[in-house]
Amino acid sequence: MNKLKMQTINKADENFKRLTEMFPNAITETIDENGEVVRAIDKDVLMQEISCKVVEGREERYQFTWPDKRKSVLLANAPINKTLRPCREESVNFDNTENLYIEGDNLEVLKLLQETYLGKIKMIYIDPPYNTGNDFVYEDNFTQSTDEYLANSGQYDDQGNRLYQNTESNGRFHTDWLNMIYPRLKLAKDLLREDGMVFISIDDNEQENLKKICDEIFGSANFVANFIWKKTSNPNSTGNNIGVEHEYIISYSKSNKYILNSLPLDKEDFDKYIGKDEFLEERGPYKLVGLNKTGTVNDLRANLMYDIEAPDGSIIKPNPRWRWSLEKFNKCKTENRIVFIKYNEKWSVSYKQYLNEDTEGNIVARGKLIKTIFSDNGRTTDGTLEINSLLGKGYFDFPKPKDLIKKLLFISSKKNDIILDFFSGSATTAHAVMQLNAEDGGNRKFIMVQLPEVCDEKSEAYKAGYKNICEIGKERIRRAGKKIKDENPLTTQDLDIGFRVLKCDTSNMKDVYYNPKDIEISLFENDDNNIKEDRTPEDLLFQVMLDLGVLLSSKIEEKEIAGKKVFNVADGFLIACFDENVTEETIKEVAKQKPYYFVMRDSSMANDSVATNFEQIFATYSPDTVRKVL
Repeated sequence: MNKLKMQTINKADENFKRLTEMFPNAITETIDENGEVVRAIDKDVLMQEISCKVVEGREERYQFTWPDKRKSVLLANAPINKTLRPCREESVNFDNTENLYIEGDNLEVLKLLQETYLGKIKMIYIDPPYNTGNDFVYEDNFTQSTDEYLANSGQYDDQGNRLYQNTESNGRFHTDWLNMIYPRLKLAKDLLREDGMVFISIDDNEQENLKKICDEIFGSANFVANFIWKKTSNPNSTGNNIGVEHEYIISYSKSNKYILNSLPLDKEDFDKYIGKDEFLEERGPYKLVGLNKTGTVNDLRANLMYDIEAPDGSIIKPNPRWRWSLEKFNKCKTENRIVFIKYNEKWSVSYKQYLNEDTEGNIVARGKLIKTIFSDNGRTTDGTLEINSLLGKGYFDFPKPKDLIKKLLFISSKKNDIILDFFSGSATTAHAVMQLNAEDGGNRKFIMVQLPEVCDEKSEAYKAGYKNICEIGKERIRRAGKKIKDENPLTTQDLDIGFRVLKCDTSNMKDVYYNPKDIEISLFENDDNNIKEDRTPEDLLFQVMLDLGVLLSSKIEEKEIAGKKVFNVADGFLIACFDENVTEETIKEVAKQKPYYFVMRDSSMANDSVATNFEQIFATYSPDTVRKVL
């Protein structure tokens, strides 16, 4: 049996493996800073293999950099020994929901999700902290305990005073923000499907830098759009007699395989389609569109400059050119799609544009063009009113309106996609996912990630009993889901408004599990338990699911076999047993179910006989089962 790693992957090692596969002749050995022989990459050989210019040293080149950028890259690649622990008491419909709410630093959580959700997320929306020179929450440090880290990340001392401000006077105004966002986006990219997209809200302070970062991480060719959202109709003066009434939503795709859904037509659009052809009923009504098209001198191509004969035999000249070639015009004329109209003794030429037809003549549901200025999808005040109506006043500053996120979801996702927001805040994204599912019958799943930043003791939220932002977000989802169901009882019976709460914590395993050679034998010679005393079997199960890449929303059934508790995950894909003194009877019954994975504790076999017969039992009943131990 193989032993589980129980830690996140080292992405630098993974990149090295890929280079080894592509260019094995570039792999060599060298001496590291400790004087030990290690594997390395021969840059000269690699340069020859890729046959292009490699820039080194201080040679001029186009680049975007800042202090500590290299550390930011290392931070994204470095492995961590952490886990996600389930919290049933704070969840809603834990056993059946497919939604997740994860508490913890999003950099750590994104690393933990790499194995399980690699290439599975369709759409990511984030509203990261803006670099306004005020309080800055994220300060990455993996050497602290959980309590110490939360104290620093929440930026409060024991007296509730702020510990750190990212002001321009600290000399690292842009650097700190860039170091925060870069590794998170680098990890997020890997979670996206090949046709996935990311949307990032930002203001003027870092908009330019954010786009450069995204160009580097996603590739400038995968830039989709820089949407402008009108956030207010009554802007305050910035001090120079200018009122800023917009923010940006920068959008990138994972690759060129993405497809944006058209926006639905409204009544005003439908009213333009008034014509009807009974023999083309499946294409819907039509509107007339002029065949003439304006253009520049470069557009005046010969195949678009031809004469058209009117019904009375007169000649109609292009002005300055036609939309179609003569070949396409004659084809559409034969199909009765051309309409001639005479007005004031002058002929014009139009064509029938059918409601349910694209430019190639395929039957589709026509939609509206997605314009880059969002002016009709709610304001900041609407976001505030939404959360106030659910929770009360003054609990959250400047939340995004639900309709804004719902629009992004509509244009970028299908009904069964997974949506991720790793700066969840007040959980507007979760609210929008449930609302859109209620409207179109979808089954989109959300994953919300939020650092449990503590609420100011003077705030209305704290006075109302909310100790941190996560408590606000979870309660918002509970109340929003109930409200959606109450308002649509007939169409939301199967709507998933639940969520599993998972909390990022230290590994379930003791240090001896990871570094047995570094632990003094006397410390554990009387203790063969490598699992921390305060951890439950369900804690172990979720760390195993992370390690094996099993979706954290998978259905989990708990049953008893020969007196031992056994977890059946995803209809037998994974079966796990973490009880002590497991007998051959339990092993045999598990093997008969033929799971893909079976996991148990290394020390939990009842006796030497069970250990001896373990492999033979599986060889007899389920030889293909992958067996792992903790």
